[in-house]
Amino acid sequence: MISHLGPRLALKPRKRFAKDAVLIVDGTLVPTRDHKVAEQSKNYRYSTNHQVVIDADTRLIVVVGRPLPGNRNGCRAWAESGAEVAVGNTTTIADGGYRGTGLVIPHRRRSKDEELPDWKQAHNKSHKQVRARVEHVFARMKCWKILRDCRLRGNGVHHAMSGIARMHNLMLAG
Repeated sequence: MISHLGPRLALKPRKRFAKDAVLIVDGTLVPTRDHKVAEQSKNYRYSTNHQVVIDADTRLIVVVGRPLPGNRNGCRAWAESGAEVAVGNTTTIADGGYRGTGLVIPHRRRSKDEELPDWKQAHNKSHKQVRARVEHVFARMKCWKILRDCRLRGNGVHHAMSGIARMHNLMLAG
């Protein structure tokens, strides 16, 4: 029953975005018992890494990438999960872990002794405030017990994540 309904309830990724849309991406770890799709991650649990992209204005989830082993870093997971292809050329904000991907990331100091100019510090502050929205989405998604210890096998982890994303969007949209 679940294997039949799971794909039907899952979030359908968007094909196009508005010209002036701003998206936010981040990855989250979902503890998973299926060791074929999971690896030990930084928290020593078997997890899968999911790249989630939200619309910065509406906070709706627009893309959930394919699950990857939890030991993948953000840059690699961004490219391998299919999230990068789904987003295309749309302006996307990310944290500092996505260096070299072409995403908008915070300014960094070149050395420990260097101070950032005031305008860069102001930009980093606004960047952090906007990017916090994706962390709030993760907090709401992880209220669902299935994402705290996913026992589904194979594509079940992806269907669970996509289904929770769709329910999140339904709650926000009303």
